[in-house]
Amino acid sequence: MVTAKAWVLKKHFEGFPKTSDFDLKEVKLPNLKDGELLLESVFLSVDPYMRVYSRRVMKEGDIMIGTQVARIVESKNPAFTVGAFVVADSGWRTHFISDGKDLHLLPSSWPESLPRSLALGTVGMPGLTAYFGLLEVCKMKPGETVLVNAAAGAVGSVVGQLAKIGGCKVVGCAGSDDKVAYLKKIGFDEAFNYKTVKSLDEALRKASPDGYDCFFDNVGGEFASIAINQMKKYGRIAVCGAISLYNDSVPQKGPYVQVSMILKELRMEGFLVSRWSNRREEGVKALLKWVMEGKVKYHEQVTEGFENMPMAFIGMLKGENLGKAVVKV
Repeated sequence: MVTAKAWVLKKHFEGFPKTSDFDLKEVKLPNLKDGELLLESVFLSVDPYMRVYSRRVMKEGDIMIGTQVARIVESKNPAFTVGAFVVADSGWRTHFISDGKDLHLLPSSWPESLPRSLALGTVGMPGLTAYFGLLEVCKMKPGETVLVNAAAGAVGSVVGQLAKIGGCKVVGCAGSDDKVAYLKKIGFDEAFNYKTVKSLDEALRKASPDGYDCFFDNVGGEFASIAINQMKKYGRIAVCGAISLYNDSVPQKGPYVQVSMILKELRMEGFLVSRWSNRREEGVKALLKWVMEGKVKYHEQVTEGFENMPMAFIGMLKGENLGKAVVKV
């Protein structure tokens, strides 16, 4: 019998999450039945969506939601062999049992030289979010100008690189000088530190005096309100995240977007990457190819130790990560 460790939500978050909101438990797993398999988490993901969804889909005492790359250690399911690696949505736990229905095997073309943790980042959910958000929501075209905020994060860094592959000019902003240097290193045309500029409005105008065709918004709030005023006529805005709002105890108020949207005839669309789950294989194949060709570069913030899951999650929400934040068990 295997004993798994699991992080549970001890108390719903009030404002910014705290380590005391979590509790580490041990769970004894039963023996496998026919059709089941036992998996061991190798890498676990921490993502902004967990902050929002914890309140919507979890009750206190539930195991924290989340995704992992896991190795099959025992199998009574002929479709899965021991030693294979999969992506699973089984939450913050070291071991778990599955019937295999919601598991995604890593592609057979995955090279040994590539970290398997990328299946949680650049070649996983964040990368797919960038891929489908740009292609299907922003509908970017060669020669256009794309703006992305939280540009050094797991999604934003891929957005910028895919926009460059698509023949666009890319402007990104991030919250530290080190992050800005990284954006320039991976090919962004313009990048600035939104925390140190005197005026966000002026910084955006300087980066692209003609305005923006596409805006991939990961932040929401005040940034989005200012950026919307600099969209070009018929511009498209993909609303992917609103990390500036997630930890507010009191909801922010305006300014409001309607006048700019009317006068510039803008299209603004929120989306969840799960909309394109039937095209997951297409996206993973394209992203893996670009990474292997060196056209899409990656950076991971790896925290060692399952016991540090809450710390990694809180650090990610504070913007301490460059690229994708993952935990190595």
